[in-house]
Amino acid sequence: MRGQAFFALLYLKSSIENKSSREFKKQWLSGYCRAKMNILLSEIMGKIIATVLVGFLIFPIACFSGRRGKGDAVKIQGAGSSFVNPLMQKWVSEYGNLNPNIRIDYQSIGSGGGIKQIKERTIQFGASDAAMKDEDLKSAPGEIIHIPVILGGIVLTYNLAGIEKPLRFSPDIIVDIFLGKISRWDDERIKAENPEANLPAAAITVVHRSDGSGTSAVFTNYLSKVSPEWKEKVGEGTSPSFPVGLGGKGNEGVTGQIKQTPNTIGYVELAYAVKNKLPVGEIKNQAGNYVVPNFETVTNAAAETISETPEDLRVTITNAAGANAYPISSYVYVLIYKEQSDEVLGRALVDFLTWGINDGQKHAQSLYYAPLPQEMVKRATAKIALVTHNGKLLRTETSNVQ
Repeated sequence: MRGQAFFALLYLKSSIENKSSREFKKQWLSGYCRAKMNILLSEIMGKIIATVLVGFLIFPIACFSGRRGKGDAVKIQGAGSSFVNPLMQKWVSEYGNLNPNIRIDYQSIGSGGGIKQIKERTIQFGASDAAMKDEDLKSAPGEIIHIPVILGGIVLTYNLAGIEKPLRFSPDIIVDIFLGKISRWDDERIKAENPEANLPAAAITVVHRSDGSGTSAVFTNYLSKVSPEWKEKVGEGTSPSFPVGLGGKGNEGVTGQIKQTPNTIGYVELAYAVKNKLPVGEIKNQAGNYVVPNFETVTNAAAETISETPEDLRVTITNAAGANAYPISSYVYVLIYKEQSDEVLGRALVDFLTWGINDGQKHAQSLYYAPLPQEMVKRATAKIALVTHNGKLLRTETSNVQ
């Protein structure tokens, strides 16, 4: 811009030396003013552009430095298990009422998604019905700890017209239904366990999870314990290859498929079946008793294994030996990094989790979960107290958060 103005002035000067008419002088003065104005505009625009560029450079630092002004809300993001979603939403609401400056969001994307996102550090906490495997922990960018937050039962639910009493299922029948070896509701083996039921002469449609799922991991862990054939052919994990059936995303998706499709059977967390008014089967446990899932029977399953729970708290409680233990029970784990990169977020997170496994347990039964045994509450609270920022403990007390 300055160069163009300079050459314009030279051109005008040259013209004046060759012409002296009054009209040209008037034109010269006009041209000079325009040239001078261009120079001034050039300087002003340069300053504006420089200011804008500096603003753009400073803006990301201000936005993403992690600093918060006094009174700013602390935002915590969690994601994972659909199994625990009803309880987690209740906790988020109740804790938010007690602590308006803490805003927590939890997304029900499945345990596999929660594990993936916590490993990628895109969330502050993940949730999974099944503990992470050693290889997943080793591939994480930092040490992840497991916090048991609640107990729940995974149930067999079905859509059959004219069936009033809960159906009974032994482990071998469950395995063969999900292997596709029992394919009709009026199969003699199902009828033998349910002699009073008016079972339809219809094909069985199996519904299973289509996404990475801790519920699937727990269910297939149980099937692998009770059936060598299942363990060999299918195995266990968050994304098993089921031989038969339709897939549904999340506990919500499986429940929806069963509710809408006659003659279906599938596995979901208890709360989803109850809220959708779907029947729940009785399952024969290791002691030979048919057991329904509820607060007492799920708690009994945990009680059978608590003395054997390792220091890292990763444990499965399926196929427990107790006479009144529900055989497809599980802890739900919250997954967090032991070393927190942000002190404010880290402190808010450990306070929320400490509240959840203490005061938050009172919300469990109304949502069809079982509270943690007191011994596990004590151990999980101590585990949370190990969380640090720059090596400094974020929480040193173990009392309840009010």
